[in-house]
Amino acid sequence: MNKINSVLLVDDDEATNFISTLIIKRAGIANELLTARNGKDAIELLKNIESGDASAAGKAPNLILLDINMPVMDGFGFLQAYQKLDFPGKESVVIAVLTTSLNPRDEDLVKKAGVLDFLNKPLTGKVLEELLAKHFN
Repeated sequence: MNKINSVLLVDDDEATNFISTLIIKRAGIANELLTARNGKDAIELLKNIESGDASAAGKAPNLILLDINMPVMDGFGFLQAYQKLDFPGKESVVIAVLTTSLNPRDEDLVKKAGVLDFLNKPLTGKVLEELLAKHFN
């Protein structure tokens, strides 16, 4: 399997980020792993890429793992703000929601926002492998 450039984890839960980071690093699937504690921080990171900020150049994520329930800006707010961004490579970015939500309404809203993958936490090696095979092979 080819390595992807970058993965962005957007989640406020430290334990979840720790587990997801461990799984992603062990799989060796990305050159870089970025994290944001809420949707607002993730949008700011992506805006830096959009503006051509030298420190963010080449860091556009290929995969975004997005939680729904977060403070400051939740996953739905992120998806709305994300639609307004324009940065190199955006058309090939895969967004997958990684959540504890079992609410069918949440899954429906996510799919209406154009996100095809609705995954349950915690991330596992098998789920990551399936996600990558689906989108990056």
